[in-house]
Amino acid sequence: MSLIKPCGMCRAKYWSSEVENAYRFQLAGYRDELEYTEHQKDQVEKWIGSGFVKKLRRKDGSFYYYDQKRECPDKDVNKCKLYCYEDLNPIKAQV
Repeated sequence: MSLIKPCGMCRAKYWSSEVENAYRFQLAGYRDELEYTEHQKDQVEKWIGSGFVKKLRRKDGSFYYYDQKRECPDKDVNKCKLYCYEDLNPIKAQV
């Protein structure tokens, strides 16, 4: 179970690099990068040029390897969920 809960969710309307990375995390069975880092001890590997996720470990231990190019097809963009979180640092919110 995830310790950090999102305060909201919306579906993507158009493709962007944020949508691409969310798509890759969701294919591997995670909500987003925050949930991935809660479950996995290893760092998220990203491609240097594009910044897209390169490799993810699924919850069952197997790996997903992703290409440097876009992998989220247009037909799946609206299936991708984007989560938002309240500010995790309350001191920052007061400033």
